[in-house]
Amino acid sequence: MTVPTTRMQDHQAFLGGNHDFQADIELIAGSETVSVILETVRLATGMRFAAVSRVTADRWVACRTSDDISFNLASGDEIAIGSTFCQTARDTGEPVVFDDVNTDEAFVDHPIARQFNIVSYVSIPIYRDDGSFFGTLCGIDIVPRRVKRPRVQAMFRMFADLIGRSLDTEMRLEAQEQLVEHERRLAAAREEFVAILGHDLRNPVTAFGAGLRQLRGEALSDRAEQTVALMRAAVLRMEDLIGNMLIHAKQRLGGGISVSVVADAPIRQAISQVVEEVRIAHPAHEVSLDLEIDRPVSCDAPRVAQAVTNLLANAVQHGREGGPIRVAAFCDDAGMTIAVTNAGPAVSDDFAQKLFEPFRRAAGSGGDGLGLGLYIASAIATAHNGHLEVKSGEGEVTFSFRLPLFA
Repeated sequence: MTVPTTRMQDHQAFLGGNHDFQADIELIAGSETVSVILETVRLATGMRFAAVSRVTADRWVACRTSDDISFNLASGDEIAIGSTFCQTARDTGEPVVFDDVNTDEAFVDHPIARQFNIVSYVSIPIYRDDGSFFGTLCGIDIVPRRVKRPRVQAMFRMFADLIGRSLDTEMRLEAQEQLVEHERRLAAAREEFVAILGHDLRNPVTAFGAGLRQLRGEALSDRAEQTVALMRAAVLRMEDLIGNMLIHAKQRLGGGISVSVVADAPIRQAISQVVEEVRIAHPAHEVSLDLEIDRPVSCDAPRVAQAVTNLLANAVQHGREGGPIRVAAFCDDAGMTIAVTNAGPAVSDDFAQKLFEPFRRAAGSGGDGLGLGLYIASAIATAHNGHLEVKSGEGEVTFSFRLPLFA
C-alpha cells in the first residue's frame, strides 16, 4: 500500500538531529518500553502497523513506528494533521476506534479512511503526568480487526498511560544525567583552576622567600629580625598550602602522586631539616626529634619530608597551643616509622576514619588550613606501599607514617 505523506525532505532529518521535535522523537525512539508496547499491541490485536505520534494543534509527527504493511512512516516523518484521526482524539480527549470502516456507523465512507485505505483503526490519547497532551498511541490495518472490544481498548489505555508516565521518568533521568555531567565538568574546571592557581602562586611566593633569606644575612634591628622571622613562617605556610593544592589537583585530574624511590635515601637529613624549619617558624612550640634510623631506607626523601611537614603543621594547628611536639623516627624489621605526637584531645574512632579524606577538618578546629595535609600525607604513604594511622589517648594524639624499608 502506498500512503501519500507530507514527509520531511528526507529521513536524515531525524538522524541528523534537525527536527524541531527532536527531543520528543529521541525520547520515544530510544525507549525500550515503547518498543515492547508497540510489538505487544500488534501481537495482541493482529494489527500490522502501530505507532506513537507527537500531536499538536497543527502537527502530526511519528516518534516510533512498528510497520509490517509498508505504511512508509518512520521516526521524524510527518503527515498533515487534517488527514489524521489523531486530531479528533486530541480535540475530544476520547479514543477513536473502529473494527471495520465499511460497517461502522460513525466512520463509514470517512474521507481519511478512504484516502489512506484504512479499514481498522485505534487512536488513544497519551497524557503526561501533569495532564498535558503529548500525542497518541495508534494501531492501523487495511483489513478488519476486532479492536472495539472493551479488553482491547483497556489494554491500549493502559499502554498509553504507561507511555505517558515513562515520558516524565525518562525526562527526569535525562535531566539527572545532564546535572551529573554538568557537575562533573564543573568539578574538573575547579580542579584545573586550583592547579593553575597553585602553579601561578608558587613563583611569587618562592621569590618572596628568597628575598627573606637574603634579608636574614643583613644587619637588622631586633624588631626587624622578629618581623622577618614571622614573615618567613608565613611564607613556609603558604608554600605548604600551595604544595598541597597542587598535589590534590594532580590527584583529581588523574595524575596521581608519583614518587621517585632512591636506595638509601637521605631520609635523616630530610626529616631534620623539616623539624628545624618548624622550630624556626613556630618558636612557641618545643619540637623534639629522636632519630633512630640505623639502616638504609629506600624512599622518595623529599616526598616523605613533605608528609612529615604536613603532620607537623597539623600538630601545630590542632594541638594544644604552645604544647610540646615530639617527632620520633625509627626502623624495625617491618620498615620505617615516623611518629608525630602532640598534646590534644582524643580523636573519636568515627572521625579517625574520615581524617584522611580531602578537605576534612575537625569541627571547631579553626586555623587557616585547607584540610588537605593529612590526606596528602596518607597519599604519599600509600604511594610508598605504606600507610598513615592515628592513635590518641591520655591527652595525646600520634600520627604514625609507616613504610617498608624497600618501598
